[in-house]
Amino acid sequence: MNDEIYMQRCLELAKLGMGKVSPNPMVGCVIVHENQIIGEGYHQKYGEAHAEVNAVNEVLLKFGDEANNLLKNATAYVNLEPCAHFGKTPPCADLLVRHRLKKVVIGNTDPFAGVSGKGIAKLKDAGIEVALGVLADKCTWLNRRFFTRIQHQRPFIILKWAQTANGYFAPLDGSRRWITGAAAKQLTHLWRSEEDAILVGKKTALIDNPQLTNRSIAGKNPIRIIIDRGLSIPLTYNVYNEEAKTIIFNELKTEVKANIHFVQMEDMEFYLAQKVAFQLYLMDIQSVIIEGGTHILNQFITGNLWDEARIFTSSTTWEDGIHSPVIKGDIIENIKVGDDQLTVLSRKKL
Repeated sequence: MNDEIYMQRCLELAKLGMGKVSPNPMVGCVIVHENQIIGEGYHQKYGEAHAEVNAVNEVLLKFGDEANNLLKNATAYVNLEPCAHFGKTPPCADLLVRHRLKKVVIGNTDPFAGVSGKGIAKLKDAGIEVALGVLADKCTWLNRRFFTRIQHQRPFIILKWAQTANGYFAPLDGSRRWITGAAAKQLTHLWRSEEDAILVGKKTALIDNPQLTNRSIAGKNPIRIIIDRGLSIPLTYNVYNEEAKTIIFNELKTEVKANIHFVQMEDMEFYLAQKVAFQLYLMDIQSVIIEGGTHILNQFITGNLWDEARIFTSSTTWEDGIHSPVIKGDIIENIKVGDDQLTVLSRKKL
């Protein structure tokens, strides 16, 4: 039970890196000596120190000359296998070996086929006891974005929309009409801060003129992804402002102007979802929220290219409108958000 308690603490720490470490995974580390936590840390920002480094440094800072002896008799808990290769920072497995920890408890092995197990091998070769698989399912769930990108060569894809109680998505006349309340809007902005990118199609951009930022809360803005084959969205629209990096997938040109990146694609009427998913993978975009419109959403649903669907249903009804997408999946969550109902679905794996 102690192993699970400390691993749960690793997950709590790791989650503090949400929205800040991509395309790296979220990782927490807890160092325990005689059933007492003597050091904690998590990966706080991409390119900066990993969780193990921050946890060890906390022990060194707190205990001074006594730290090295404590570490030699301590157990480190980490939700993902310590890295064994040089990237932006040195290998964390080498750090744990250098401080001669007694034991390392790991939630998940590294999903990189060429790296998986190498950190564990380094630890074992140094005589460090290794335990695997503690709270493995929870560890995988936390880093489902990271695992999806590595294992499926595409970002983790979240579909999001709002619908009326009788299943309408938008007005027939192309006007802008709110469906959900303020609480749903605020939660949507929080989600944006947690993911790498947000995607909409041309019609949504033209009708709503959205900013696609998380302006109601603190945190980074997502990269804005716009599907605009013929570049028909006026340059005066909000998606062209300076608030966030913006990628415009189109059929006319590839060009970079300040924060606006035009990326040319061929034959966008064919396999658009597949092409976009692969391009985002190549750009190191680990997760994306797709907010519309129905044509774009349905292409990802038909292509089975989605992982979660987050659907707000209001209590209001309309006489007519554009029907919401039809989707099937396993219900993860079904809760009230203000006056609206939020249903979160997970895709059934084939």
